[in-house]
This record gives sequence, C-alpha cells and structure tokens, in this order.
Amino acid sequence: MNAEPADQIRLLDVQALDVRLTQLAHRRDNLPEHAELRSLESELTQQRDLLVAARTEAGDTGREQTKAEQDVEQVRSRAERDRRRLESGMVTSPKDLESLQSEIASLAKRQDDLETVVLEIMERHEAAQARAEELDASVQEIGARVEETAARRDAATREIDAEADRVRKEREVIAGSVPEALLKLYDKLCAQHGGVGAARLYQKSCEGCRLELNVTELGEVRAAPPNEVLRCENCRRILVRTPESGL
Repeated sequence: MNAEPADQIRLLDVQALDVRLTQLAHRRDNLPEHAELRSLESELTQQRDLLVAARTEAGDTGREQTKAEQDVEQVRSRAERDRRRLESGMVTSPKDLESLQSEIASLAKRQDDLETVVLEIMERHEAAQARAEELDASVQEIGARVEETAARRDAATREIDAEADRVRKEREVIAGSVPEALLKLYDKLCAQHGGVGAARLYQKSCEGCRLELNVTELGEVRAAPPNEVLRCENCRRILVRTPESGL
C-alpha cells in the first residue's frame, strides 16, 4: 500500500487522538468517586438494615411495655378493691379476713414483681429508641455523603465527556483527510493490537512495540520509497517515518 508521507503523519495524529479517547474512557470508568460511592452505598444499606431492626425492636418493646403496664394496673386495681373491702368492715369472718389480707399481700408482691418487669422493659425500649435515633441520624448523614459524592462524580463525568466530544470531533476532521484505504487498515490493526494501529519510528525503534529495528530491517526501511506504507516486522503495526526516525 502507498500513501503520501503527509497522510501517514496525519495517521499518527489520529492515533494520538485515539489514545487520548482511550485514556479518557479509562479515567471515566475509574473515577475515585465510583469506589467511594460503592463503599458509601454498602454502608448505607447496612445502616438502613440496622435501623429497621432497631425500629422493630422499639415497636416490640413498646407494645411489651404497654402490656406489662396494663398487667400492673389490673393487679393494682384488684388490690385497691380488696383494701376497700377490708376497710369497709363488711368482712367480719376471721377466716375471710385472713384470706383477704393474704390476697392483698400476695397482690402487693405480684405488683412489685410486675413493676420490676416494667422497668426492665422500659430500659430496653428506651435503649432501642435511642439506637433507632442514632441510626436514623447515621443514615441521614451517609445519605448526604452519597448525594455529595454522586454530584462530584457527575461533574467529573460531564467534564470528561465534554473533552471526549471535542477529541472525537477533532479526530473526525483529521481522519477525514486520511486516504480511506490507509484509515481502514489502521482501524483493523487498532482492533488487533489494543487500540494502537500506527506507531512512529523514533531513533531506530518502533514506538508501538518499543523494539529497535535490526540492521537488515533498517536497511529495508531506508530503501523503501517515501510513499510506501511500512509495517513493523515485530508488532505488524503501521510504521511511520519521521525526521526523528534515526535513518
């Protein structure tokens, strides 16, 4: 294949722009905000799960406390009725009086036991409520960090995308001035060699594979017409001669 030296030089410009596009895509995919967001979202999910558990516990202990307080009130009411009966003088039988006094004492013990249970449940309920409030504040704080980080990611992404658009437009202009056959070969080689289809011959070395041409290869390059499209014998990329080739 033949192509004017100027067209081959422009191919290097296309290659440089393609490399820049690859760099921008890599930068976009590897913004530090991506990892930061993944970490924050994982932490947020964990804290939300803990918050649900704490709120569930607070609800359960709240209902448990209400039930225990109702039990205390029932015992208290029954004991109050017994005291009124005892104080009314209506119970005159010694046996009945003894039984009533025994029941009042038993109810007092029962009430004391139930009130102890209420206090224990109350402590657990208050602890669950405090834990839920703490976790809710944590969820709100992490959520705010997620939004702030996402905003930074989006801003960085927009900046990268804007630059990539500029580079693509510049590439379109330059690629449009490269002969179609040469550009087609370049695109094919790019697909085969990790996005690098053309390389400069610099100081007797191919900048594509970074290997120095041997004496025989250099002799062939020197003997080739300026418009001949050369290929590196090592990596098979298009090898473009420039004044810095060291020939």
